[in-house]
Amino acid sequence: MRKALFIILFISIPCFSQEIALLKYNGGGDWYANPTSLPNLIKFCNANINTEIKPKPQTVQPSSPDLLSYPFVHMTGHGNVVFNDADVANLRKYLLAGGFLHIDDNYGMDQYIRKEIKKIFPNNDLVEIPSSHPIFQKPFPFPNGLPKIHEHDGKRPQAFGIFVENKLVLLYTYECDLGDGWEDAEVHNDPLEVREKALKMGANIINYIFTNR
Repeated sequence: MRKALFIILFISIPCFSQEIALLKYNGGGDWYANPTSLPNLIKFCNANINTEIKPKPQTVQPSSPDLLSYPFVHMTGHGNVVFNDADVANLRKYLLAGGFLHIDDNYGMDQYIRKEIKKIFPNNDLVEIPSSHPIFQKPFPFPNGLPKIHEHDGKRPQAFGIFVENKLVLLYTYECDLGDGWEDAEVHNDPLEVREKALKMGANIINYIFTNR
C-alpha cells in the first residue's frame, strides 16, 4: 500500500528534475533561519552526487497539499513549533506516502519539536540512528555517525529517526547544526573543512532519499 502511495506522490515530478522544500511552520519559531543553506546544499549535491535539483528551494506549509510534491522537506529554527490537527494529518500522510522530513535543531528547538513529532507518530518513538546506517555510509563515509558542526551545550551530535516499515522517514539532527554548516562561509566564518563535512553529510541525506525510497 505504501509503495503505491509513493508512486502517486511523485508521479507528477519529472525524473530529470527534482524540487526540495523548506517547511514554514507555526508557533513563533524562526522557520526562515539559514536562508542560504538549502541553495548551497543543492549546488553541492548537483555538482558532486549527480542530482538535478532545481536551484531554488520552495517554501511549503505543513497542511498544504503541495507538501506531497517534494521528496525532501527541510525544517529548522531556534524556537517554538506548533502543528495543528491539519498539519499533523497532512505530515503523517506525506511521510507514509514516501516523503522525507529532515528536522535540524538550530538550537532551542528540541523541547518543542519532540512533542510535535509525537503528534505525527504517537505509536513510534524517536530512536538514535547507529553509525552503521546507510545514511552515514555513502557517498561520503562518516564512520562515527553525525558530524559536529557547531557547539551548543557541549553534547555529542545525535541523529534520531522515525522508521516506518524499516525505512527512515523522519530524520532529526540534534547538537549538530548541519544547516549552519551549509550557509555561506561569511555567515558563521566556519573553516572550509567544517563546511565540507556539513555539506557531505547533507549530500548523504539527499542520496539516501533518492536511492532508497
